[in-house]
Amino acid sequence: MTLGASMPIHVLIGWNFHFAALEIDFDTWQYPTHMRSAWSLWPSLACAQNIGLVDRSSLRRLRSSLVRLAEPQRHNQPQPTDTTSADPKQQENHRVVASSHDIYELHTSSPGSPLFQPSGTHIVQKLQAFLRAQYPTYGFQEVLTPTIYKKSLWETSGHWNNYKDDMFTVTGRGAQGGHDPEREIGENEEYGLKPMNCPGHCLLFKSQKRSYKDLPIRYADFSPLHRNELSGALSGLTRLRRFHQDDGHIFCRPSQVKDEISRTLDFVRLVYQTFDMEDYRFRLGTRPEQHIGSVDDWDKAEARLKSALQESQQYFDINPGDGAFYGPKIDIILTDADGKDHQTATIQLDFQLPKRFGLAYDVPGPKQEQRIMPGSTQDTASVKSETPVLIHRAILGSLERFLALLIESEAGKWPFWMNPNQLIILTVGKDASVRQRAEEMAKQLASPDLRPGAQALSARNFMVDCDNTDQSLAKKIFNARRRGYSFYAVVGKRNLVQAAEKQTLDLSLGVHPKQQDVQQAIEAFLDLGASPSSTTRQASHNTLNSTAKGLTIRQCQDLMKDLEKRYL
Repeated sequence: MTLGASMPIHVLIGWNFHFAALEIDFDTWQYPTHMRSAWSLWPSLACAQNIGLVDRSSLRRLRSSLVRLAEPQRHNQPQPTDTTSADPKQQENHRVVASSHDIYELHTSSPGSPLFQPSGTHIVQKLQAFLRAQYPTYGFQEVLTPTIYKKSLWETSGHWNNYKDDMFTVTGRGAQGGHDPEREIGENEEYGLKPMNCPGHCLLFKSQKRSYKDLPIRYADFSPLHRNELSGALSGLTRLRRFHQDDGHIFCRPSQVKDEISRTLDFVRLVYQTFDMEDYRFRLGTRPEQHIGSVDDWDKAEARLKSALQESQQYFDINPGDGAFYGPKIDIILTDADGKDHQTATIQLDFQLPKRFGLAYDVPGPKQEQRIMPGSTQDTASVKSETPVLIHRAILGSLERFLALLIESEAGKWPFWMNPNQLIILTVGKDASVRQRAEEMAKQLASPDLRPGAQALSARNFMVDCDNTDQSLAKKIFNARRRGYSFYAVVGKRNLVQAAEKQTLDLSLGVHPKQQDVQQAIEAFLDLGASPSSTTRQASHNTLNSTAKGLTIRQCQDLMKDLEKRYL
């Protein structure tokens, strides 16, 4: 069936959502109002997909058309030359940008569980590596913990009674999901996929005898978490059923709580400054209706968090009843491109889980641990046990959610250090020797520390590609910029006239979120602008305008190493 030019777009909704069978020429179809109301259809279409009335690929094709039709354009209007000049509405949506950059896929086989492409995996690993690099400064030790635990553990932690509806349950071989008094306790239990890491970290703390001198103990964990979200609540990377969280737990003495919260707020400030995402807000969540522990414990915990925020001179909102079931929390809130708020980082103060797990540390002398002074001598016979305080903390929160917000913040322009497309070599002409040498250069640049045999743990690796197709150089440059490469380097016959170590690449600046900062870093690296001479100023001017600069392989390697350290 053919749709007429005057037929309204909402006719699609009345055809059982069989979009794949429709043939529509969106380029020639005329819309007097430029289809600015087309987006009003999207919630209905998304709901149709959620309940299985339309497949994702058809919906994605229709959405791409709506993005284009939502803005007025003539049939012969030239298309954007690269991602930097694309439709702002399309740039801002992390789903659209991620799709065009091959970051991740979602499939109906596992709703709410993204399949990350190599590019997306590279970015997630860089986020993890960045946090790992900060852990020694803040005293965290990384641990690995199981994905599933027995029901009895979740009953101990309180999750089974307070969080079961949001958990996935699993039964093992031969289990009926109940308790058989004839068998060993727990052998025939249900299991639950973990929605949080705190019970596992409590088991680690309890595995050894602890002294007050051992505290604080700080664990960090990137293990995947699973939460049984409603299908209608799932949304791109911001609301998932399987995700990774930079989870951390601090076991400390009551007298250490203030300092630990202050250090965590400093950690948050450092990380969000690095990613240029400082427009966050603080929100204090207080005791919910369904909670564990005494009101007195809750009041004390809320007072400590409020005091920490006030002393750090942070403005914050209070969200009554939004605390976790085990304790109040400070959430860091970021806003996405659609104006929706998302919680990323969190700091939660917990007096309950340590009690439920029977956690303890030894203190000498009187119970009032504030009397313990460094270097004091105490009667070892009077050792007593105290219960530690538990601080739950996440800096980025869900890595997937933070990635979505970062995508929207940078519109797909990745900082060099985490860009999955860092450099591409573009060949000129069809000479086989040029193409072969370009491939060799790409390998050298990708692995500057390459050596025979097993590679060193500290060996650097960069994401370098080579385009030696028959396309024109202008087309290759267009594709490189469209795909978001940080740099592109041109190689032709004239670059290869000298010995291999003196051969050069004509390096040009590609796409960066902080273009001026990167240009200044390149100037500093090349020692441009050090002299006030007109020649140097002209060279600096050329670099700032991304004019190609002839660099040897060694210079390119050193430049990439230098830029990677700067987090630009």
